[in-house]
Amino acid sequence: MTEKAERIAKVIAAAGLCSRRDAERWIEAGRVFVNGRKLTTPAFTVTDEDEIKVDGRALPRKKSTRLWLYHKPPGLVTTAKDPEGRETVFDRLPKSIGRVLSVGRLDLNSEGLLLLTNDGALSRHLELPETGLPRSYRVRVYGLVSDTALEKMEKGVTVDGVRYRGMEVTREDEDASSKNQWLRVTLREGKNREIRRVMESFDLQVNRLIRTGYGPFELGNLPRGKIAEVTSKTLQSFCKEIGFQS
Repeated sequence: MTEKAERIAKVIAAAGLCSRRDAERWIEAGRVFVNGRKLTTPAFTVTDEDEIKVDGRALPRKKSTRLWLYHKPPGLVTTAKDPEGRETVFDRLPKSIGRVLSVGRLDLNSEGLLLLTNDGALSRHLELPETGLPRSYRVRVYGLVSDTALEKMEKGVTVDGVRYRGMEVTREDEDASSKNQWLRVTLREGKNREIRRVMESFDLQVNRLIRTGYGPFELGNLPRGKIAEVTSKTLQSFCKEIGFQS
């Protein structure tokens, strides 16, 4: 926490218990107490002087903000618990890093770079479209990728009533006649299954999707299933650059 008054949901998220949105739900469900009084609305501010309890347990003091790069294999879901009982990203992580949150998600069949942090506020900040961090991918598609389709993708398209911002798309192979080719895709919004849905609207079937970068962080040669922590110096510099105060 900090000395100034802050919204209760932000403080809970910063302590690493959950995202800010989940914290708001917990408050509305009556799981959060401040100075012995149950909160009923997230429209409440606290300071270091307040005693905060979640599910009867004192809110842990905020730990130093940390960030990791994880090479997600395909076949894992990016959620804390899956109602269908499928294996999750968090089942594979080393216990030594403690509780972490993902920055955005990669769907079941997608792979590549996934950012993880112990700071819920940072996770939310990195996901915001206003932060403007580019997400880079290698995408293999089946179908003919016309120049017209590429131009439309760059301008932005609407699919089933959902508007998707323009994305940068280039071919890795200049042979436009190939029906199975790799594309380089960069976007700055990252809506749910955005690349797959946009490609499908042009009759292109995505058969492999690899995230290679998120903001300044690159997958590089990080082996599949492995995790690497961003150094404190690099993280501090990055947070300053994007206007985030940990």
